[in-house]
Amino acid sequence: MSFADKLENKAEKLIGKAKEAVGEATNDDKKANEGRGEQSKADIKDAGEKVKDAFKG
Repeated sequence: MSFADKLENKAEKLIGKAKEAVGEATNDDKKANEGRGEQSKADIKDAGEKVKDAFKG
């Protein structure tokens, strides 16, 4: 996994956490769910990159 990919996934996860927090603070379920979705998406990308790394090494 390249450093850029790791950084992008971390940024996406942080943005998702922020959106979730804002959604929960403002009682906006749509925004909170959107944030959770972005976090899940980042986790899945991370897992995919780890699998690729395992086959490369």
